[in-house]
Amino acid sequence: NVPTGKDSLSMTQNYPDGSKVISPGTVIVSSAGEVSDVCKVVSPVLADCKESLLIHIDFSFDKQRLGGSALAQSLNRVGSDVPTVRDAGYFAAAFNAVQQLIEKRMVLAGHDISAGGLIVTLLEMCFANVKGGMELSLDQIGGKDLIKTLFAENPGVVLQIESKQMDAVEKLLKEAGVGCAVIGRPADARNLYIRRDGKDISIDIDKMRDLWYRTSYLFDLRQSENGCAEKRYGNYSRLPLNFKFNYNFTGKTAQYGLDPDRRTATGVKAAIIREKGTNGEREMAYALWLAGFDVKDVTMTDLESGRETLDDISMIVFCGGFSNSDVLGSAKGWAGAFIFNQRTKETLDRFYARKDTLSLGVCNGCQLMIELGLINPDHGKKSRMLLNESHKFESAFLGVSIPQNESIMFKSLSGCRLGAWVAHGEGRFSLPYAEERYNVIAKYTYGDYPANPNGSDYNVAGIASADGRHVAMMPHPERAIFPWQCGFYPVDRKGDQVTPWIEAFVNARKWVESQK
Repeated sequence: NVPTGKDSLSMTQNYPDGSKVISPGTVIVSSAGEVSDVCKVVSPVLADCKESLLIHIDFSFDKQRLGGSALAQSLNRVGSDVPTVRDAGYFAAAFNAVQQLIEKRMVLAGHDISAGGLIVTLLEMCFANVKGGMELSLDQIGGKDLIKTLFAENPGVVLQIESKQMDAVEKLLKEAGVGCAVIGRPADARNLYIRRDGKDISIDIDKMRDLWYRTSYLFDLRQSENGCAEKRYGNYSRLPLNFKFNYNFTGKTAQYGLDPDRRTATGVKAAIIREKGTNGEREMAYALWLAGFDVKDVTMTDLESGRETLDDISMIVFCGGFSNSDVLGSAKGWAGAFIFNQRTKETLDRFYARKDTLSLGVCNGCQLMIELGLINPDHGKKSRMLLNESHKFESAFLGVSIPQNESIMFKSLSGCRLGAWVAHGEGRFSLPYAEERYNVIAKYTYGDYPANPNGSDYNVAGIASADGRHVAMMPHPERAIFPWQCGFYPVDRKGDQVTPWIEAFVNARKWVESQK
């Protein structure tokens, strides 16, 4: 009921009570820029580096003004005195100078100044951490009005720079004709200490974080069930991501003998099986290819028509997504295409009857494997994938722990704590037997919501068959094989080319080779 295209500037919404809401005329201008190196990114989170300084770079060359700001709107005002960019050439010079700093890896962290102004920038740089704050002196920036200094939304950035790099940073900025001001440094206490004109202000970061998050909580109350909104609000700040890698993990592709530039076949064949509505097959194909597989794209119509028999395939992967739009429930329609089509059923049965095969189901593929009973076919009571406890779609980057397990792909990662993306509406493992009856290969690191996003029994995120050859899991390992794909990655491992997840795919390839 929202028109698009040429009428998008005059949208109206009619309601049953006769009321009408007319959308104000708005033009959205989008732009795109090339990223030359996706690995050279700057996090907006304050780095744990005591010997560092915070600098402010103004892009606007304008007076600080509050018109149109978040502060003005929160006071039920708008105002007409808005900040602007006075010198487009200076803006470009400042932007390009910051890009050079990032290119030279001279920036530890950085955050733009936009909605909410400088104070929100500084607080948001601290929110994602569980400790530490800032000591700030704002005498060098802005006019005499502290409110404008803190809340004006003049475009600019705050950068965290190692103290030993400051001379080089100031030299680069000076040569570019760009000014900067040192405004503070990291502090141990969980506060923002702000000094201005001899006056001191102390702001409790965690208290502000709760206030900042409260709006999301109020929305969540209307969307979630079973008390999950309250659980999220109570737990969001106390379930940090903590990673643990194997002691011998180097983060280099050479450790696994991988060649990212490989152009020749290895003869180790894997197939990705997809249905209408599945997605993520390209990320999965690349993970398999990088690990040493030759990857084949197989659709359900290939199986139904007999064009593909899987007889020469050693590993199959069912990808994530929303097969058949999940209109019959997650993967129910996809499962029906195997159960009720004789040719596809025979093909699948023949593949699983072999002793030299592996399979992996991720997200929608996990739901499919559980629905088909491919993991524990000998169990009298079947496992099921149920609606998330919150009764809504959950998407997040979460901690995943790999317990001691007997699986081809994940045994070598036992004891690791990693991070992975989840994105599902029906991801709750319902396991009718005691935990020891299952070959659990992955658990959510914490049992509390939202770290366990769906309420799975025993916090299970993935299980394997008794012989360890077949795996069904809800998190997406293929979306976290590179550090730059991860929502968080240890800051002391910036040189890593791959994450430990790639080891699971390498293990699969090595096992297939050992069967020949």
